[in-house]
Amino acid sequence: MISKLNFEKLNGLVPAVIQDSRTNQVLMVGFMNKEALEKTLAEKKVTFWSRTRQCLWQKGETSGNYLELVSALVDCDNDSLLIKSIPHGPVCHTNQFTCFGEDETVDTCSVLNALEKIIRSRQNTMPEGSYTSKLFKEGTPRIAQKVGEEGVEVALAAVLGDKKKFTEESADLLFHLLVLLCQQGLKLEDVAAELKRRMK
Repeated sequence: MISKLNFEKLNGLVPAVIQDSRTNQVLMVGFMNKEALEKTLAEKKVTFWSRTRQCLWQKGETSGNYLELVSALVDCDNDSLLIKSIPHGPVCHTNQFTCFGEDETVDTCSVLNALEKIIRSRQNTMPEGSYTSKLFKEGTPRIAQKVGEEGVEVALAAVLGDKKKFTEESADLLFHLLVLLCQQGLKLEDVAAELKRRMK
């Protein structure tokens, strides 16, 4: 990948657009020379070339708010980069989440995927005192019962027009449905694949 890049257009530098890999939110734009890119790829922490200080700088080296590298893509002209990363803390030196003043995007899929991972971890480790572990120990009938109960609660809240209650009960329903999927040896992506099939 490095050999493909044309560093000569900008006197040894290429612009790098930094994107949150989970939400595709643009976090910042920086510049990299060959050494900065090599360091980024080797250490999995995004590193730039400072045009003002004329030196390498790794995001988070003073604040601790580093960018964890997920992937690096070269554009069609081989003269710029798209760096997908996971931000650990605010990205901007002003302590805002992005350098463009935006708040962190809440991505529904990433939240559900993260919750699914936690549920699977509970199933594997079965920690004492965990409600999720308790559900797994009680088995499919109990988990299925909870899904049914929460479904009824969602319907009732909708009929009553209580949006706060409806939101809360929907969260409960989604949680218990994820537990049941896990208990059945299925994943959220299996449901997504079925929905995608139906959309065709």
